[in-house]
Amino acid sequence: MSRLQQTHGLSDEQREIIATVRAFVAKEIIPVAAELERADEYPQAIVDTMKDLGLFGLMIDEEHGGLGESLLTYALVVEELARGWMSVSGIINTHFIVAWMITQHGTAEQQAHYLPKMAAGEIRGAFSMSEPGCGSDVSAITTRAVPDGDHHVIDGQKMWLTNGASANLVATLVKTDPDAGHRGMTTFLVDKTPGFGEVAPGLTVPGKIGKLGYKGIDTTELLFDGFRIPSAQILGGTPGRGFYQMMDGVEVGRVNVAARACGVAKRAYELAVAYARQRETFGRPIAEHQAVLFRIAEMATKIEAAHQMVVMAARRKDSGERNDLEAGMAKYLAGEYCKEVVEDAFRIHGGYAYSTEYEIERLYREAPMLLIGEGTADIQKMIIGRRLLEAAG
Repeated sequence: MSRLQQTHGLSDEQREIIATVRAFVAKEIIPVAAELERADEYPQAIVDTMKDLGLFGLMIDEEHGGLGESLLTYALVVEELARGWMSVSGIINTHFIVAWMITQHGTAEQQAHYLPKMAAGEIRGAFSMSEPGCGSDVSAITTRAVPDGDHHVIDGQKMWLTNGASANLVATLVKTDPDAGHRGMTTFLVDKTPGFGEVAPGLTVPGKIGKLGYKGIDTTELLFDGFRIPSAQILGGTPGRGFYQMMDGVEVGRVNVAARACGVAKRAYELAVAYARQRETFGRPIAEHQAVLFRIAEMATKIEAAHQMVVMAARRKDSGERNDLEAGMAKYLAGEYCKEVVEDAFRIHGGYAYSTEYEIERLYREAPMLLIGEGTADIQKMIIGRRLLEAAG
């Protein structure tokens, strides 16, 4: 067994879950990932098996039908899934952001209604914060919800929804009081049918957004045009708390993206080592050349450092403490190191890396998403810097 990405202090149950997922990835994801990715095909068979394994309920409390596992267990599972195909790990990321937000901030009625069905994979969650014109500036969102009796009417355009078509529940951030800044934002739990086109009266999913990588999974817009929603669908029942609810969910999402980066980097490293051992130049395997050996050593060190940062961030969140500093550090470091490790693996493969017949070509297209997903590197550095200065007094 590789000495990389070992995590000390795990329970027997955690080890069993991770081993089960690792075997699932080896048997059912890696053999088909290239074909599904090239076709940009949604991995329905893989998703069905994930339901059977209980992965959609991994972090949902046992009282609501889930496994009640920790964020650490979730992060380690994500590493394994992303090692097989990053898109698969994306399918459960936004789902768990929404489940986390409902668990932490939802009313008892919202928890009882949604969480058991989310644990079973019957309800699948998507997370909608970004818009075409705001980027990382969340305060610049323009989608509005206006009260109308016991309903609200939502108008606006949301962007970059992972699982935007396949999900049937979208946690959506809108403005309910445009003059109140962050305190004027509210999260609505929006029910819809899966698919494209008009998925509810006044709500449209136009189609998939074409992407460089991260294929198979659907990334979409979400258009609101006079969409009426009961005010009881406000997360937690009280307007004005949406920004803080979303930021709590994003901390979970950033641990996920960091774990994905670790998984992709690990796979790139494995491919590079295997290739370096069998490819010969000047009468010996290129792994025996010092330049390649040094590159492998650097790759492994980066993978291990990123993994330990992910573990630290997850354990801090599991302890009940705020982890925006640690999640930001983990996401920033893991994303940057993933890019570098994948590029080094690409270089080790030489000309063959440019061929679509080699897996490293796909990883090379997927790694850039991890530099921007759940906040760019620059945003992470702003968060890190501010928190460090706050701690310094």
